[in-house]
Amino acid sequence: MGTAVTLDRREGPYGEVVLRLSEEGRYEIIANGCFLMDTSDGRSERLLVDAALRALTDPTPAPGAPTRRPAVLIGGLGVGFSLAHAAAQDAWGRIAVAERESAVVDWHRGGPLAELSAEALADPRVEILLTDLVAYLHTTTDRYDALCLDIDNGPDWTVTEGNGSLYSSSGLAACRARLNPGGVLAVWSAQPSPAFEEAMRNAGFQQVRTEEVPVARGVPDVVHLGRNPA
Repeated sequence: MGTAVTLDRREGPYGEVVLRLSEEGRYEIIANGCFLMDTSDGRSERLLVDAALRALTDPTPAPGAPTRRPAVLIGGLGVGFSLAHAAAQDAWGRIAVAERESAVVDWHRGGPLAELSAEALADPRVEILLTDLVAYLHTTTDRYDALCLDIDNGPDWTVTEGNGSLYSSSGLAACRARLNPGGVLAVWSAQPSPAFEEAMRNAGFQQVRTEEVPVARGVPDVVHLGRNPA
């Protein structure tokens, strides 16, 4: 293992957030001592967006699915792979990103991560929402055609205790309330969660399924998917 250099360290309302550069040249984001993500790959972050788009535009879309370019909410910003991938696709209309850590936004706006996201941030479809995703889902009146959520290491491995409510019945109800009829919820996880799949079904989501993302070692990453009924 190489030695990582700390580029920035901030204390915020949700604890400590750190940006590091590994000896191999990877940027790494650490929150409260918990590794979140790095710039080594990005396949699973891209699949998160692609899986949601496929579900919206499959050959037999659900009644109520949008005929216009769909709007997507990405939570959170991370190293920017999901945002950059969505912005590179003409299929999306509005692209909103909810990120609660101002440090992460700073790292993308003129900081070390700008090389990954500068083009996407310049896209007029893109809007950065400096807000806690869980609170935003419960308070906003905005609605989307897809929610692509990647704020934890999965429903069973949250970064902060408060994030756990996102995967509860009340959190999933808030997700449904923010989705247009026929809209899609896509949730990234470092490992499959049958309990979360069941929670999605109990919350009223239809066509619930899991797509795997092969990794070099260990259990595959996954994306949990479900559709809001029309």
